[in-house]
Amino acid sequence: MDPARSGIIGGRRAPGPVHRNGSSPCSQGCTAFFLPLQPAAVQSERQDHRRNGNAPQSRGGYFMEMTSTRTVIVDGKAQDYPLGTPYQVIAADAQDRYPSDILLVDRDGKLCELNKPLDRDCTLRMITAVDRPGRQTYERSVVFLMLAAFYDTVGTERVQRISVEYSISRALFIRAKGDFILDQALLDRVEERMRQLVRQAVPIRKSSLCTEDAVELFRSRGMLDKAQLLRFRISSRVNVYSLEDFSDYFYGYMVPDTSYLKWFALQIFEDGFVLRLPDLRDPCRLGAFTPPIKVFQALHDAALRSEALHISNVAEMNQRISQGGATQMILSQEALMEKQIGDIAEEIAKRRDVRFVMIAGPSSSGKTTFSHRLSTQLLARGMRPHAIATDNYFKNREDTPRDENGQYDFEGLGAMDVEQFNRDMVRLLNGETVELPHFNFKKGAREYNGDLLTLGPQDILVIEGIHCLNDQFSHALPKESKYRIYISCLTTLNVDDHNRIPTTDARLLRRIERDARTRGYNARATIQLWPSVRRGEERNIFPHQDSADVIFNSALLYETALLKPYVEPLLFAVPKDCEEYIEAKRLLKFLSYFLPVPADDVPRTSLLREFIGGGCYPG
Repeated sequence: MDPARSGIIGGRRAPGPVHRNGSSPCSQGCTAFFLPLQPAAVQSERQDHRRNGNAPQSRGGYFMEMTSTRTVIVDGKAQDYPLGTPYQVIAADAQDRYPSDILLVDRDGKLCELNKPLDRDCTLRMITAVDRPGRQTYERSVVFLMLAAFYDTVGTERVQRISVEYSISRALFIRAKGDFILDQALLDRVEERMRQLVRQAVPIRKSSLCTEDAVELFRSRGMLDKAQLLRFRISSRVNVYSLEDFSDYFYGYMVPDTSYLKWFALQIFEDGFVLRLPDLRDPCRLGAFTPPIKVFQALHDAALRSEALHISNVAEMNQRISQGGATQMILSQEALMEKQIGDIAEEIAKRRDVRFVMIAGPSSSGKTTFSHRLSTQLLARGMRPHAIATDNYFKNREDTPRDENGQYDFEGLGAMDVEQFNRDMVRLLNGETVELPHFNFKKGAREYNGDLLTLGPQDILVIEGIHCLNDQFSHALPKESKYRIYISCLTTLNVDDHNRIPTTDARLLRRIERDARTRGYNARATIQLWPSVRRGEERNIFPHQDSADVIFNSALLYETALLKPYVEPLLFAVPKDCEEYIEAKRLLKFLSYFLPVPADDVPRTSLLREFIGGGCYPG
């Protein structure tokens, strides 16, 4: 079919045939509807209908009474609005009660964009820039704004590829290729074009296209990653967003117009640039950009390896799976990880003064399996590793500090008996025999059960815990006696060039499956606890990540495809009437892009066995 018939061509809106009702035809006899673009004008038109007593008649002979109203409850207060009122109008009435911009509404458990018209009685919860769905919407929208401005500034024909890679320190790292010189001067021009569009409050339009037309559209536009991705979609229609005459595909919600996108900056960084984002806690100012260089380098190296393997996005991986290449992909990824663990063990063996291997990382990074595999590699090099769990150095329950809510704070450094840990480790370093404690979690107290340890010349301690990278935790140990490892699931596989996969999503999927299998938690409980887990990581782990001697990336390219059949049933079980349903629905949509792979060829030593089961290491 001719892409111009859809009203969009080559990523630009074409003057193709458009119906009076704002729709455009497609090859399958479908119609692509555009949502209201100017809520104020629409509202004024409806007020005119009410004044004149007119009600427009639909094509099928049914009447829509424009003066009919629907009751909307916001913050416990009910108010009637005319049928068809955009949620943007209702949000504007409530905005004074919120310190941050309202970007979406939660309508009885379903997220809705602000330009969606009111069609029922409902309860609305306002989603602002401080809420996670709001932050995601802002990020997605400002990426769209940046892309439109970049193509406008440079020229469509001169852009080969713009790839939004990953998040780093309240910014997105982006690489751009084409017939241009990427420097700060160019970025300043792009940023100024972005601000022009913001001042103009340009509407962000959403249209629904037949999937085959969308594939043709993006292929003609040169966005082959999107065309290939949509080939694996089973839905008959997809949503395409347009900003002036630039169009793109995003899996998620958008703000109604560019005036909502006030806080951003473009800055040259390494071999690309960063799009800086608002502060997490105060979205009315730009977040600080203090990138952890070692973590960035680990992400960058992983992205380049994925690109070299031609598996840098979901479409390329789906292609590999559909052509029978899943087994080879799994085995090659596992071999690469084993080599990286061996290289770390080799480096430790070369440092003869090292007696303490300190391992830390955020939740669901695979620390337990990594510790076992590292110990195996150390054994192969003639060393004798001993595992030490820092949990055994918790203070007794009555001495544990409490947080601002009066609850025990088990994650802060204050919950650890730092001095006892340092005394025991120094004595071991000096060749003394030490009786190691065991923490009884039921009693909330340390116990001593005759577990004696003396370090010989080849002995080395492998210590895993939240605070292992914090120098305050091991302050009495000589620096040369410690080898510090930061481990995290730093995924670089993205849905396509403009839709990234947050590393936190990969870890959350891991945790949902592990919690269900080993702890009996349902997905709702895991999702509910996740923000608290993330806050603990922000306080106790991430500030120390760049102090590590090495960054170990525990992400495996195939893991989301592997986890899909495990996690999907758990997410479908989340009730629709709970707060966690919105997040469960988002994750389900995310998983729908992946073809699944079976676990048959996943080795028993795989780090992913820690989550799906069937591994050879104790939990």
